[in-house]
Amino acid sequence: MRKLISIVIIALIVFSCAKKQTKIINKEAIIEFKVDSLLALMTLEEKIGQMTQVRHFDNITDDEIATKFIGSVIHTNGPNPGEGAAGWQAKFVSLQKKALSSRLGIPLLFGVDAVHGQNTFDGATIFPHNIGMGATANAKLVEEAAAITAVEAQATGFNWVFSPCIAIPYNEKWGRVYEAFSESTELTQVLTKASVRGHQGDLSKSNTVMATAKHFIGDGSTDFGTEGGNTSISMQEVYERLLPPYRDAVNEGVGAVMVSFNTLSDKSMHAHKEMITGVLKDSLGFDGIVLTDWKGYSRFGENDIINAGVDMVMAVDGDLDIFQQGLKKGVDSDYVSQERVDDAVRRILRQKYRLGLFEHPFPDANLIAEIGSPSHREKAKQAVRESLVLLKNENKALPIDKATKKIIVVGEHANNTGLQSGGWTITWQGKDENYSGATTILEGIKGIADGEVIYDEFGSDNHKDADLIIVVVGETPYAEFFGDVGDGSGKYQLTLTDEHQKYVSKYASKGQKLIVVLISGRPLVVTNQIDQSDAFIAAWLPGSEGKGIAEVLFGDYNFKGKLPHSWPNAVEDFNGKFGPNFWDTSITPLYIFGYGLNY
Repeated sequence: MRKLISIVIIALIVFSCAKKQTKIINKEAIIEFKVDSLLALMTLEEKIGQMTQVRHFDNITDDEIATKFIGSVIHTNGPNPGEGAAGWQAKFVSLQKKALSSRLGIPLLFGVDAVHGQNTFDGATIFPHNIGMGATANAKLVEEAAAITAVEAQATGFNWVFSPCIAIPYNEKWGRVYEAFSESTELTQVLTKASVRGHQGDLSKSNTVMATAKHFIGDGSTDFGTEGGNTSISMQEVYERLLPPYRDAVNEGVGAVMVSFNTLSDKSMHAHKEMITGVLKDSLGFDGIVLTDWKGYSRFGENDIINAGVDMVMAVDGDLDIFQQGLKKGVDSDYVSQERVDDAVRRILRQKYRLGLFEHPFPDANLIAEIGSPSHREKAKQAVRESLVLLKNENKALPIDKATKKIIVVGEHANNTGLQSGGWTITWQGKDENYSGATTILEGIKGIADGEVIYDEFGSDNHKDADLIIVVVGETPYAEFFGDVGDGSGKYQLTLTDEHQKYVSKYASKGQKLIVVLISGRPLVVTNQIDQSDAFIAAWLPGSEGKGIAEVLFGDYNFKGKLPHSWPNAVEDFNGKFGPNFWDTSITPLYIFGYGLNY
């Protein structure tokens, strides 16, 4: 009897799985039928319009959303759409209505660079940047953070985010190291899958968004870490180290892939047909949207990028007419085939149907209340706690006794949520001042310590009677090429500024316990500062929840973070004597990948 029951249960499970699989197949078949039916009705102008992405405030009027058949709107650095989340939603609803008023009524995709939370909205929950999430190595947490980002993105009117960045950084000189999870391909694969799942969930639901894997391919492995430079590593290394996260993203059903600024063996990635069509679309089976990066059409080959496999173009900063008229001429002259255009539009329509935009084109106003909610901020605080990497702890410096009589906190980063959050926070290049709803590291310390806490922003006093000194130092915010170190003559270096080095050295010889917290978007050469301190913490770019750092310093939680990158020992190791990229078998890091202490 027991055997018979087991057989029946197995049969029911198999039937249930088969029924679910059939439902999925049928749903996709219906979508493909709808796509083909709609595509057959479209004029060339309408197809080119669907391939166009514009800013909501630049080079276009609201009415042209319909008359130029625009397929997507992007929000970037610039004027906000409206007052508060309701204002943002109202603006995008009005643009959506314009699109729906066109002959075929095809809804818009609304895209945003929400790379560590809905970071363009003042008041949103801002998570640690990906380098910090990589330090957690916690796939469940990454998925939960992505799901929260999706909710807060939808709450401000967006159905598409340009995240996750799944680059493999080869050189700390690159200004986008913090946007990637890790130097480890394997760790990046695990967290890529989690991020895509979290963002997309059930794509047709109002609390999920379409994700974007970026930047395809080689963006983090350019020679000398130059943004948009040349990636000269071998194709074998490209396939073995850089491609696996994209394969996993595609297998997870990622909706879009953004092409990179860099060249690959001196060939522009935007025009690299072998990689975009041959590898991504044909070999990996990607059936979503391939999107350019900023002004990709005019910068990287115009119709050559369409022939290479690009489906949608960021037609911004004057590119709108250049793209739409240029592509039409390309089709009329047979330089671009009608089949290539149809393939692009089919992919765009497919994702719009998968998102359920034809049935539910407008954002859910009920989600607005969830922006920056206590539960969202608690999850972000958990991410901060788990991202912290303890590099040194001597003389029983940590955890801090809450009864410590007098604590001095030094450094502008300790009391500034903009500085602690890095680039892509509220504005493109980040902020150097506080933003709404966030808590500083200093606020966290004051909220936990029982004794006296004095903030000395620039370490101007000696504080001989202090029991403990906490110095918070680091980089100022940057994004993209502005953060490249290059030859070392620019604003950003691989070391702390002279001023921040003095913050540390001033207290190093006074006999007081000295704890240093480093806020940075990449590992820096801080060997001397580590030697001078009793305890040293790599805190990355923690985002809006500075209190999470204090909770670990005082021992409410233990350190969990592990280095997502090998940690450099000397600036000389970056000088190119071992080739264009940093790590070489002859270089010994100060701390290896995966290093991290705890209590």
